[in-house]
Amino acid sequence: MNDITIPAWHAHIYYDLATTRTIAADLREKIAAGFPSSVIGGWHDRNVGPHTQPMYQVAFDAALFDTFVPFLALNRAGLAVLVHPHSTGDHVADHMEHAIWLGEILDINTAQWLDN
Repeated sequence: MNDITIPAWHAHIYYDLATTRTIAADLREKIAAGFPSSVIGGWHDRNVGPHTQPMYQVAFDAALFDTFVPFLALNRAGLAVLVHPHSTGDHVADHMEHAIWLGEILDINTAQWLDN
């Protein structure tokens, strides 16, 4: 077994601008209230980076994993959520190989990292 330490995680909460942004906003409020040590990123109402749908990111310490990920599983209200480690500096591996999906698995465009 590898002796790997994961210091932090990211959760990407995906939504549709026309139909589920209000659901994403409600989840965002619940996250802020229940997990004040997490860092909630800005709204991205267009595709950014490798993400092929609008989303916002939540950064959280590994110590929150056992409570935050189950919270997302039970409160995502049908939204797709990507949870991945912020571990090795290998963005492709973190987003693709080490990813945990809650709900629908969406496309991730890793071309920007593979071209570098």
